[in-house]
Amino acid sequence: MIEFGHSSHVGLRREHNEDTYYADAELGLWLVADGMGGHEHGEVASALARDTVVREISEGAPLAQAVQRADEEIIHHSSKKAEALPMGTTIAAIRMRDSDYEICWVGDSRIYMWNGELKQLSQDHSYVQELIQQGAITHEQARTHPHRNVVTQALGVTDPASLRVETIRGTLAPGMQILLCSDGLTEEVDDKDIGAVLARQDLSAQECVDHLILAALDGGGSDNVTVILIRNR
Repeated sequence: MIEFGHSSHVGLRREHNEDTYYADAELGLWLVADGMGGHEHGEVASALARDTVVREISEGAPLAQAVQRADEEIIHHSSKKAEALPMGTTIAAIRMRDSDYEICWVGDSRIYMWNGELKQLSQDHSYVQELIQQGAITHEQARTHPHRNVVTQALGVTDPASLRVETIRGTLAPGMQILLCSDGLTEEVDDKDIGAVLARQDLSAQECVDHLILAALDGGGSDNVTVILIRNR
């Protein structure tokens, strides 16, 4: 049985929530999109990504193709605007059929698996992640790096021919959990503390989500924060 919880919060330092999410067990689709691009542009980009992916999945498209289409849709929308300001968004999405899942992501919104311990499934498309892979900095140094919010791939910003929609498939066995979140969570709450919340058997999926949002706010709430948790009971 699939149980899920979801929530989004503007945070403590932003006027607008540029995060968008979608959670629908009937369609088997959950996603988080973290918009960027200044006043209102981020909100538009993340909403466009959500709406495009939902439409494409509803029409039978595979998840990676739906995400690719969202990139094209945002670029097309931007090209019709008079302002030269680009708009973009990250995305982290999961499509489930029974207990089989497919995940896709672009940018630095993350997807984690809990199976007795927390494991990050997604790999950030970010400048600091590239530095980590080169051995130039450690994971700990990445948390406070001045360019930690610079993404190297984003929908609406990356040309469709160059877009890398990462995909992983697997099975969500009983007792396993999948967490999708914007970087407003991971900026303020480290993996150890996220894992400690997901380990709690006494909390429902929604209560876990609420605890994580509160932890991000307690940590400073420097950004919009969005969390979705999916469990196979």
